[in-house]
Amino acid sequence: MEAGSERVTDGIHAEPTLTEGKSYRLNLICVGTGSARVKFTPTVGAARTTVTCDESVVQQRITAPKSIRIDADGAKGATGVIAWRIDAL
Repeated sequence: MEAGSERVTDGIHAEPTLTEGKSYRLNLICVGTGSARVKFTPTVGAARTTVTCDESVVQQRITAPKSIRIDADGAKGATGVIAWRIDAL
């Protein structure tokens, strides 16, 4: 549905277009070293999630609010690429 990738040092700052009240699955993967911190605005579930840059896929189910913003920033010293994808359920 929507996807993107960025260098961990640049981070992800996206406002995907979702349908309010519909359920989605967010997949995140970070490849490299260190970790990245992910935050949703408005807060959906946990306020901030840490994603380790070890090629593991992290998934979170979300029910879309009126609007959402995804911000992911690399921890100090993190390197590599972080990618995301949102699929409708």
